[in-house]
Amino acid sequence: MKNRLTLYIFVGMLLGVAVGYICHLSAADAAEAKVIAGYFSIITDIFLRLVKMIIAPLVFATLVSGLAGMEGTSDVRRIGFRSVGWFLCASLISLAIGLVLANVFQPGAGLHLVQTSADVNTGLNTAGLNFKDFITHAFPTSIVDAMARNDILQILVFSVLFGVVLSVIKGDSRVAPLIAGVEGLVPAMLKLTDYVMRLAPIGVFGALASAITVHGLDVLTTYGKLIGSFYVGLAALWGLLIVVGQYFLGNRIWALLRAIREPAMLAFSTASSEAAYPRLTEKLEEFGVNKKVVGFTLPLGYAFNLDGSMMYQAFAAIFIAQAFGIDMPLSAQIMMLLVLMISSKGMAGVARGSVVVVAAVAPMFHLPPSGVVLILAIDQVLDMGRTATNVIGNSIATAVIAKWEAKRFAKQANPECDNDFVQLQGDTK
Repeated sequence: MKNRLTLYIFVGMLLGVAVGYICHLSAADAAEAKVIAGYFSIITDIFLRLVKMIIAPLVFATLVSGLAGMEGTSDVRRIGFRSVGWFLCASLISLAIGLVLANVFQPGAGLHLVQTSADVNTGLNTAGLNFKDFITHAFPTSIVDAMARNDILQILVFSVLFGVVLSVIKGDSRVAPLIAGVEGLVPAMLKLTDYVMRLAPIGVFGALASAITVHGLDVLTTYGKLIGSFYVGLAALWGLLIVVGQYFLGNRIWALLRAIREPAMLAFSTASSEAAYPRLTEKLEEFGVNKKVVGFTLPLGYAFNLDGSMMYQAFAAIFIAQAFGIDMPLSAQIMMLLVLMISSKGMAGVARGSVVVVAAVAPMFHLPPSGVVLILAIDQVLDMGRTATNVIGNSIATAVIAKWEAKRFAKQANPECDNDFVQLQGDTK
């Protein structure tokens, strides 16, 4: 279905361009063009509503089920803290690179798109956003109210607290049905997300037809600039990941990259990290990574360490601001960087999950959600690069965590050992 969906999105994009250009030429004046574009925007608005519909239950189910399944052993806590620390640093660096390069390349500048009333009236209270309000606003007074308003931050806070509580008392037989119910909600929400994303070609058609009806073909030149600047950013991120990996793993980083070449290519061609997961597990174990580390760190990385997706979200958000001529001071961009980092957790395994995150966060910073649909038209091209980057980032993280664990056990077994050079399990080279 993914390959067909890619084709359908491409067809929807071409049809949107063709129909929009015909309408642009046929419109008597700019006012009539805006009226025609308004009819196309109905399609986009419906698609956006469906995307927003799935955000609250999806975030709740994925985060709570993941946290409730955590074991309380010391090894898991130690590996978990190390992994999460690495993931948070990697996420911040990826977002920061995306933020800097998006400001340097200005991929959305010159589009001069105009917000509609549907974009402005998001139903979220974003007035007077500052650090104090951000911190206090993160804690909900009612989870029902937070879900009704699609307040992503409050949903995240409640989900984390609720998931931790379930992990502590999951031995109680009375809690088992509740945990099973939440775990059962995850595949149902993922399937619903899949169904909603199947409407993406129609949403892409409406977004492009509407934009080109008003602006003509000039709007398309920005896509090439966005794709080019995004892949330049990914290349810079790859270089940084390799440098960091070489610092911890030495020249073995090149052997690791050769080992994961096949799953990385699979992830790139299918734009699916999940498609590469089984083979990636095998390759990491063949490389010498401890099975316990692979079994814990890699799935955790799939949920929390999406380096390519982090960069994409920063690019996408700044692109939307530039396209609609919205001035975002540095303070707002840094705040958005932190919100994106938090909001993206728990979105692993979701088709177009990065798009859903940007759509959820955009209203908090007065960014029109319709800009997200414009990016969706070329999301497959961007998704291929960011997915391969996710696989590489998780592989390096898993190998480094395994190296740290190997050093720890070697030190326990022989306090006299050289703790600065310990091979990975099974690594005899």
